[in-house]
Amino acid sequence: MPPIALRREDKNQWERRTPLTPDHVAELSREHGVDVRVEPSPIRVFADHEYLGAGAEVSSDLSGCRVIIGVKEIPVSRVDRARTYVCFSHVIKGQASSMPLLQRMLDQQCTLIDYEPIVDDRGRRLIFFGRHAGYAGMLDTLWALGQRLAHEGFRTPFEDLQPALHYASLSDALDHVARIGERIRHAGLPTGLRPVAFGFTGSGNVAQGAHEVFERLPFETVSPAELLSLPEDRDRSRHVVFRTDFARDQRVARTETGGFDAAEFASNPGAYSSALGQYLPHLTVFVNCIYWDPGQPRAITIDEVRRLWETSAQPKLRVIGDITCDVGGSIEVNLRATDSGDPIYVYDVATGAAVSGAAGRGPVVMAVDNLPCELPREASEHFGDSFLRYVPKLARCNWDVPFEQLDLPAEIKRAVITHRGELTPAYRHLDAALGHR
Repeated sequence: MPPIALRREDKNQWERRTPLTPDHVAELSREHGVDVRVEPSPIRVFADHEYLGAGAEVSSDLSGCRVIIGVKEIPVSRVDRARTYVCFSHVIKGQASSMPLLQRMLDQQCTLIDYEPIVDDRGRRLIFFGRHAGYAGMLDTLWALGQRLAHEGFRTPFEDLQPALHYASLSDALDHVARIGERIRHAGLPTGLRPVAFGFTGSGNVAQGAHEVFERLPFETVSPAELLSLPEDRDRSRHVVFRTDFARDQRVARTETGGFDAAEFASNPGAYSSALGQYLPHLTVFVNCIYWDPGQPRAITIDEVRRLWETSAQPKLRVIGDITCDVGGSIEVNLRATDSGDPIYVYDVATGAAVSGAAGRGPVVMAVDNLPCELPREASEHFGDSFLRYVPKLARCNWDVPFEQLDLPAEIKRAVITHRGELTPAYRHLDAALGHR
């Protein structure tokens, strides 16, 4: 049985995560007889010598490894013939930017397994970084709020927060948010800001992580209907922030007749439009944690944002935290993904440009597209704990047999996108995105 390979991440200098920690590698060797070859990395959160100590081989030569495991998508130039690649490939939505990688996988007779569609029988994700995306995304969004308000001349406790990347651990970050919360509880926020209201979408792992950070603050929950008439209460609103959660039937409605039907929306999302426009003037921060597919209505459109600035010199809305980060997707003013070195920009309502930083006429957009890398150690440990049980099967699989004969757990087999130069049955619709006839 050849060794499996753990590739180094090369998306950017901030991507320090790994799908398997040294502890996971040691368990694979000790309990399952699986050898692991680790590609050296100067930035990985776990050092090369830690893998050596766990019994791995550290080498830049991965030629003898049939299975190559990573986190982010593989650069097209690094796809070798007849390998099995396991990563977040971003090909399953058929977006044009990902099609060169998919075509290369097919041309090189590779097997591609994507983590995203590894789900149980109820469609729940089994291997994910989502909760850590929520943690980091909420931390960065709160930091962005502090930066924007400081630019406007408001001194608030949020100004003392840091992006997630700058905390030694998630625990340290949560403790700091809690201390910020105590300052708000006792001293309050500036009167010119109240009430400070946060709107959240989503209910999955990303949203749960974002909520866990937010709930360190003193808050009161109000319904969407209550948000529209949130009172200017001097005694209450200065010492808490407000939270509104928008369920799916509150986010979208039939374009022609109103109302919502889950089955109809699933089969005909084009008949629906966003229902969030009425709430935007009442929100200080919008936190987006939904999974979005092309064809579904956008949560926030460019026209809605421009209207806010047409009716007010400084609308209430300051920050949009697009944690799920679909560029040009559910948040139309998300014009480009950012990275941890330059995480925010202002959508300039006059020019339609993305201007780095917190200053400008338009909302601040937080759009880091690999947020869990800002909490690399905890994110890697959590991910590897979920992934580890599948690795021995991947190591022992005979990849030369037809797709139907692959001896893999059902949840992994459902996530095989390509095999031996062909799209697997569940993903043949991607032929259209590739331009095949």
